[in-house]
Amino acid sequence: MEAPPKTVERVKDLRRRMTLPEVILWQHLRGRKLLGMRFRRQHPIGPFILDLYCVEARLAVEVDGSGHEHPDQAAYDRERTTWLGKRGVAVPRVPARDLLENLEGVLVTIRQRVGG
Repeated sequence: MEAPPKTVERVKDLRRRMTLPEVILWQHLRGRKLLGMRFRRQHPIGPFILDLYCVEARLAVEVDGSGHEHPDQAAYDRERTTWLGKRGVAVPRVPARDLLENLEGVLVTIRQRVGG
């Protein structure tokens, strides 16, 4: 699915500015470390940029910081999840604090989602 040029440029910036929880999760998913599945970071799809995306599993893992608790952001997240769902992409959302406090539990959940 093609992404607009502006989105592709934003991807480059986001890859340089990943949050600590995103970096921690990326370190455990990159290089096919999880069940041999390939994840991409800050992957553009349509008008959106996904934190981490596995093409084979059609799974977008979104790391949510405290800003996602704001009503406007929560509404945007629901709209985005619906848009992706209509295109066959599942979107589990992981609170950033869970990555810092319970990384192994998050990894278990992702393993289950990709079918392992």
